Amino acid sequence: MASKIKVKAKKIIIAIDGPAGAGKSTVAKLLAKRMRFLYIDTGAMYRALTLKAIRQGLDFAQGRQLTGLAKKTRIDLENKSDGAIRVLLDGEDVSLDIRKPNISSFVSDTAKVPGVRKEMLIRQRELGSKASCVLDGRDIGTAVFPNADKKFFLDADFKERVRRRHKELKENGQDISWEDVRKDLQNRDTIDSSRKCAPLKQAKDAIYIDTTKMTIEGTVDILYKWINP
Repeated sequence: MASKIKVKAKKIIIAIDGPAGAGKSTVAKLLAKRMRFLYIDTGAMYRALTLKAIRQGLDFAQGRQLTGLAKKTRIDLENKSDGAIRVLLDGEDVSLDIRKPNISSFVSDTAKVPGVRKEMLIRQRELGSKASCVLDGRDIGTAVFPNADKKFFLDADFKERVRRRHKELKENGQDISWEDVRKDLQNRDTIDSSRKCAPLKQAKDAIYIDTTKMTIEGTVDILYKWINP
């Protein structure tokens, strides 16, 4: 009797890009959980590296130093049963530390360094090659996985994005003013959109979704229907 040939299931890549506060990380996490896919928070990787750079007192204007740090830094992402992830920096759980305001203030400076992005791109592609996954970031559909099976670009009115981020930070016990959040998001939008290496922009074949008046659950439902019509 001839032996049966096992056909490996095709790995599916879902790319979700967009500016800070558009809801992409929460949506990506919940979508991955619903589809039983791996969730890869690429922004968390840049945040972890930023945390290490701050701890070591590096100058964020020195791209060569940041690139060197990236090459010798271990960053692991572990998916939890509730859909969230644990971020490990050289073995240390920094999941909460990387969400603090001082990290947000410098993460775009880290992410704009070409050498850092090159190093992270390699790691993100390695993670994405392991299993079907949902990745969120700013250049997933344009640079990391330009051939992703589905691409989405989530956006929202600027004031709504500020409101969401301020609410999130306050709920996490961080004492920060609405005005400080507004300035931070405005600065990050400027840096992310104008950097020379893999700037924030919508991929030509990405589906644009304005989440301003949408709930997280409603947004997840829409993406799920686009993937499974």
